[in-house]
Amino acid sequence: MSKVTDFDVQLPDGSRTSLAQYRGKVLLIVNTASKCGFTPQYQGLQALYAQFAAQGLEVLAFPCNQFGEQEPGDAAAIGEFCETNYGVRFPLFAKIDVNGDHADPLFDFLKAGAPGILGTQAIKWNFTKFLVRRDGSIFNRYAPTTKPQDLIGDIQGLLAESVPGTASGAPSASA
Repeated sequence: MSKVTDFDVQLPDGSRTSLAQYRGKVLLIVNTASKCGFTPQYQGLQALYAQFAAQGLEVLAFPCNQFGEQEPGDAAAIGEFCETNYGVRFPLFAKIDVNGDHADPLFDFLKAGAPGILGTQAIKWNFTKFLVRRDGSIFNRYAPTTKPQDLIGDIQGLLAESVPGTASGAPSASA
């Protein structure tokens, strides 16, 4: 697999879906947790989604319990927490591992394509962020300490790039 949009991921109900549905969109992919010091970043992620979704940004959240057991809930509890406390409207996927033998293949791909500091691939904590271009290639990786609003410039730059298969970024019209 050579692009993020080549992967299938698990939904909270256990079914699987293809990320191909996000082709042509800028993606912000984040491993999240409900009981983390960075959990308030959900508010910033939702603000980015609200501001840029109409222009082609999707925020994709993948709850993870690998760091200090800070995501102990099941899918229903996680979804309710995010909606009630932060008004989250962007997609939440099934709880996954991002490191180790059981790491989700999407996150293995992201880590390999955008290593962390000093070239390390392992994700160090919750709210590590990956920004993906419209063509499904990885643009950059951001530390958990990077606030969502600090990504605005990069997001705007990627949103301004042409959608694959078009000249202007707008859907092409057939004559």
